[in-house]
Amino acid sequence: MTGSNPDNTHPEAVIVRLDETAINEAKSILFQAYRHEPTFQYLFDHRRPGYEQRVRATIRELINLYFDLNQEAIGVMVNETLVAVAFIGEPELRLNLAEQFSWRLRMMLTAGFASTRRYLEYHDRIRAMLPQPQAHQLPLMGVHPKYQNRGYGRLLLETVQRLCADNPRGSGLVLDTGNSRYLQFYESEGFRSLGKLKLGDFEDHVLFREVRPAH
Repeated sequence: MTGSNPDNTHPEAVIVRLDETAINEAKSILFQAYRHEPTFQYLFDHRRPGYEQRVRATIRELINLYFDLNQEAIGVMVNETLVAVAFIGEPELRLNLAEQFSWRLRMMLTAGFASTRRYLEYHDRIRAMLPQPQAHQLPLMGVHPKYQNRGYGRLLLETVQRLCADNPRGSGLVLDTGNSRYLQFYESEGFRSLGKLKLGDFEDHVLFREVRPAH
C-alpha cells in the first residue's frame, strides 16, 4: 500500500491505495459497515439463518472481483490501522455481474442461489439508472464503527471525488444507500437523487454528483 496525506485537518490520517495485501482488513471493515444496513439485510435475508456468512461471502467476492478487474481501491490509515475503505468502479466498466460467470458461480456456492439472484436484480436496477455520459460508481465504501463520526468518511469520499475528477472520461460519481440517515451527509457533499429502488418495505436511494477536473 502507498500513502499520502492530502488533508491537514486530519494530520493523523493517511490516504493509501490498497492492494491485495489489504484484503482481510478491507473485508472486516466492510462487513462491520454493511451487516446492519437495510439494503444488505433485505438482499441477503437477515431473518434466515446464515445471514452474516452470506454478507461476508458477498463482500469477499466483490473485493476479489474489483481487484481482478484492476479497479481503484483506497483507504484511510490512522496510526498504522486501516479504518476506512472505498472501491471505485471506472466509468468504462458499467459492470454487468450476470456476465461474470466465475464470480456468479462463487457467489451461488457461498451466498446461495436466492441471495445471488436478488443481488443481481438489485445491481441491474441500479445499472439502469446510471447517467449518461458515463459515471464512476462507488459500490463499496465503509468506515469501521469504532472510527465513525470523526470525519474519516468525509475525508475518504472527498478523496474519491478528487480521483474521479482526474479521469476526464467520467461525468461524475454514483452511489446508493438504504440508510436515510446518511442522506444529509451525501447531500452536503453535493449529491442529488437519481431515484429510489423499492426493496421490501424500504427504499434504496441512488445518488449522483457531477465531478469535473479542477482547472
